[in-house]
Amino acid sequence: MTTPSQDPTPAGAGTPPPGETPLPDVAGGLRPVGSPGAPAGLPLTSRPGTPRPLTLRGGPGAGPDTTSFWHQVGGRPTFERLVRRFYEGVRHDDVLWPMYPEDDLEGAVQRLTGFLEQYWGGPTAYSDERGHPRLRMRHLPFAVTPLARDRWLLHMRAAVDELELAPLHETTLWDYLERAAHAMVNAAEERPDAR
Repeated sequence: MTTPSQDPTPAGAGTPPPGETPLPDVAGGLRPVGSPGAPAGLPLTSRPGTPRPLTLRGGPGAGPDTTSFWHQVGGRPTFERLVRRFYEGVRHDDVLWPMYPEDDLEGAVQRLTGFLEQYWGGPTAYSDERGHPRLRMRHLPFAVTPLARDRWLLHMRAAVDELELAPLHETTLWDYLERAAHAMVNAAEERPDAR
């Protein structure tokens, strides 16, 4: 499991622990299940539970691969449904809502949708427009506490459940989202007696 101090997109992400064989990618990292050349259902490395780094697929303008996880679960409409349902929950969450741009919620929807669909083998528009995701760096301006992580996961779980994906696809997606959420924690909970 990824610890809160780990970034799922570290330098050297393509270097597996000793004894493991990565699935190479054109970007030098490891590919998620369902990406080109990755046998369906196999983990990223030969040892279960190893954190999977983000891999940027293809180059500028690369099109989606019809064997990818993204394609298997329904492409952009599925990921956009996931993200819009997630933000419905966030909009009413007193812990998370202050962290989101109320005046640019649609921009946040599009950025998260683009990031997720690229990660899972869809179009590369996210990195074409924004460069490397640098997830931990982009979250540093916000105090992502364990409580914020748990609330994020609560709303994302509701969104994933509404997709009604096949069990293997649901498990694969949820595993990534859960690990990514844990990796974004960058602040401890404020103790009530610390004031």
